[in-house]
Amino acid sequence: MTHLNPIELAQRYFVNDCPEATILASRLGNILDKLQQGHQISSIALGYLHKQGFFSLERLIQGEITYPQFCADAQAEQAQRVMLAQAQREAKIAEEAAREAAWAARYALERQRAEQARIARESDPRYIKKKHDQQLRVRYGIDQFIEKDCFGRLMDILHRVDGANRFTDEDVVWLKTKGRDYYSDTLKNVFHQREAKFFASEYQRTHDAWMAVNASKHYRKCDQAQSAHDLLAPIALEQQSSAKLKSALCTTYGGAMRDLGQHGPALQLGQRAHALMPKDFRPCTLLGALHIEMGNYQLGQEWYAKAQERGASKQAIDQELRGIFQRADKSNREEIKAFLLGQDPVRYKWVNVA
Repeated sequence: MTHLNPIELAQRYFVNDCPEATILASRLGNILDKLQQGHQISSIALGYLHKQGFFSLERLIQGEITYPQFCADAQAEQAQRVMLAQAQREAKIAEEAAREAAWAARYALERQRAEQARIARESDPRYIKKKHDQQLRVRYGIDQFIEKDCFGRLMDILHRVDGANRFTDEDVVWLKTKGRDYYSDTLKNVFHQREAKFFASEYQRTHDAWMAVNASKHYRKCDQAQSAHDLLAPIALEQQSSAKLKSALCTTYGGAMRDLGQHGPALQLGQRAHALMPKDFRPCTLLGALHIEMGNYQLGQEWYAKAQERGASKQAIDQELRGIFQRADKSNREEIKAFLLGQDPVRYKWVNVA
């Protein structure tokens, strides 16, 4: 008997459409091999063939048909199996397609419902207000929890401020007292910008130099010293009749020059302001700050002492010293630290942690 490999065996007996037939150790492969070798096939194996629908092969083994008859019948069986397998594959593909279509339809419906819910939610005036309130808080640097009894007042201020309105006096008082935790640097900056713009506009309208003084003060507090300088530079000091106004102009102009790093002109303006109003603490404060920044620590402290004698608060002076200390470079900071601790280690203990 000619020896055939598993694939050849499967082709000879028209079962090559069945993957199991080409596996030698499989049940069907073993039956084909025994058949080809002329070995006896057990009744159990015949039962297996019958159960699997290999009827022509079963009849061939039992000697009921000749091999030529088997070939004709087995080919027809195989064609039927192939057609049925194809139909099953197509049905499976169709079933999978239907399952995917159903899933896609459910997903589309869920997306549609979710979108409808989102539109409804985002169209709700309460949601719109809540979202706007959140955006306002981010815009003005307020990211902490807001106490319930402060929320309404704070949001009212933010809504009005966002509409380009000035802060009212009541707003500022509230933000500096009960609402001080929410008076962010951004909000302070906006306050000073609005005030600077207002007073600068009033100065242009009325030519009242006091308006320029007020505008300059706010420009400096929102880091716009150059705007203060540009507003004050054209004002002729000699044309002002009041010594108090002249001194105020010199002081605020000197402060702007100090912010711009022009210490020499700032000193001259501070000295002139002091000469005009020797009892006013403001020129003394300016001169104290300038001398500290220039490294004349003892002289600066003397001017600060004069400022305190003339009404400047100890707290305000210390706050300004803190600002100078924090802005100083490392080497100057160490010098200022040593000087202040030498003056009063209790009063200036903050330099150890600033």
